[in-house]
Amino acid sequence: MILLPGARPQQQEQKPAEDISPTIQVEVNLVSLLASVRDKHNALISNLTKDDFTLTEDGQTQTIKYFTRETDLPLTIGLLVDVSASQRNLIDIEREAAYQFFSQVLRKKDMAFLISFGEEAELLQDFTGSPRLLQAGLSQLRVNSGVQGVHPGPVPTIGQPRGTVLYDAVYLAATDRMTHEVGRKAMVLITDGMDEGSRLKIDEAIKSAQKADTVIYSIYYVDPRAYYGRGYFGGVSDSALRRMSEETGGRVFRVDRKHTLPEVFKELQDEMRSQYAISYTPTNEKKDGTFRRVDLRTTDHNLKVQVRKGYYASGAEK
Repeated sequence: MILLPGARPQQQEQKPAEDISPTIQVEVNLVSLLASVRDKHNALISNLTKDDFTLTEDGQTQTIKYFTRETDLPLTIGLLVDVSASQRNLIDIEREAAYQFFSQVLRKKDMAFLISFGEEAELLQDFTGSPRLLQAGLSQLRVNSGVQGVHPGPVPTIGQPRGTVLYDAVYLAATDRMTHEVGRKAMVLITDGMDEGSRLKIDEAIKSAQKADTVIYSIYYVDPRAYYGRGYFGGVSDSALRRMSEETGGRVFRVDRKHTLPEVFKELQDEMRSQYAISYTPTNEKKDGTFRRVDLRTTDHNLKVQVRKGYYASGAEK
């Protein structure tokens, strides 16, 4: 099934209007932030209060209107798995670890969807709260490497090799799946960070996630054997993943011999359950489509806040 815009029947059935927080429904001018706080030893801090934070937008002080440490807002997770040729030897590990992650992290009212991306972005499982259905979707993960020619997928490319359409996949997940969701939204990427053949640029991928209020967490997973002798060995970088994650309030997790994928998923689960949900009404009420820079800090300067860098003030697209 190719990822197509607009088809969200499962989400509509399983997220009835009465389950949605009335605050998010009614107060459309609210800007919502999800923040994680760590100490100098990188340990998560989850016992702060509203008074422990200061907030500015474009340098102007803002008043925090809603604040909670209990992250019981609905959680929507989009898992995007790289199935290009360079990930061939990792897919089985990714499948098993992702299923365990979904089984442990999803709670009542939480939803998830699954997309694979290689030469195309493919929706393997639409919105569901069922680990069983997500497992069935994960079982469909298959290598999908580049070809040339006219492609009928959601982002067609003519005569251009499409090896790993990472940026296109992020854009599609944000605009076609995340935009109309409420509550906490996170996109989890499992990839080596290489993009080959995307029609869209990284800036457009980041902007789409920012407009959808979606945090991007990147799991940097590289199989050196896939690159040895191809001119990439030693040159694969997580710089693009760092940029997408940091701009949206997430971070990059690196998988290596000492830090396995199941351990990374456990860290990600802990972070998602240790967030602060913060909302405010901007003093600048203009909906002019400009990017507003947000700066959230703690009064304790030894603590580091992880939060998105800002948002686009464009009304319903914010």
